[in-house]
Amino acid sequence: MLTGFAIIGFVIAIGYLVGRLHLLGGDARYVLSRLVFFVLSPCLLFTVLAEANVHVLFSQLLVVSAITAVIACLLFALVARLVWKRTITDVVIGSAASGYVNANNIGIPVAVYVLHNAAISAPVILLQLLVLAPIILTILDVSTSGSASVRRILLQPVRNPLIIASALGVLVSVSGITLPAPVLAPFQLIGAAAVPVVLISFGMSLSGQRILQPGSKRVDVLLASAIKLVVMPVVAWLFGALVFHLQGAHLFGVVMLAALPTAQNVLNYAQRYERAEVIARDTVLITTVGSIPVLVIAALLLG
Repeated sequence: MLTGFAIIGFVIAIGYLVGRLHLLGGDARYVLSRLVFFVLSPCLLFTVLAEANVHVLFSQLLVVSAITAVIACLLFALVARLVWKRTITDVVIGSAASGYVNANNIGIPVAVYVLHNAAISAPVILLQLLVLAPIILTILDVSTSGSASVRRILLQPVRNPLIIASALGVLVSVSGITLPAPVLAPFQLIGAAAVPVVLISFGMSLSGQRILQPGSKRVDVLLASAIKLVVMPVVAWLFGALVFHLQGAHLFGVVMLAALPTAQNVLNYAQRYERAEVIARDTVLITTVGSIPVLVIAALLLG
């Protein structure tokens, strides 16, 4: 597990140096975020979900993960909107930062090195890309465009490459179709670039920035980080153990997935719509570092 985090940290550090030295120019972050959003991540998600076991995709793990994510997102939304009177876009990004876990870039390595099952993170990927992402992106799209037509809302999922790729991957998995290697290979090749490019882009975003700066809505970041690192794993354990009576590796799996840090996708969404980028960036950084002791503690208690 620590090896996986060390690898991730090293790639982020490379991205930081690239940004610090201005090797890619002033528009690099914008270009990379669009490349990830429209090309790399869709290919990665298609291959992961297409090769996932359908029985793992639709299991109690998916239900517990869904309940945990909803509670985390709603908790932030209630405080941010009702108490702090934040804007809709700040509430959406903050809620996503609270409950949208890094099931791809960190979840897959954790699934491989800790849980010894690469597909264990697939249900969470499925939940986030087919349920949470459409909601998040639709609200952001409507909020930033200034229009809220029914047609625009209904068409949002079919216009989003991440959702389209995820739906196609699930369709392949559910249908039992085995794609020929030459067909799947290009998607695997392109998708393999998603994780390093996202991490490099994230590292670049840290260049010249300090987390929790005055005026950067520090309370939002701290609340989102606390929900992500503490509330989500506890809620996952409560529902997994006491409601669904999961035991052993299954209970361990849902808690570990809930303890993952905030996904870089949240920062990617914030950059894509140019809203609440500081909240997303700081929460991703804090939870990425803070998740290490949380994951270790969870492993010691449940492993």
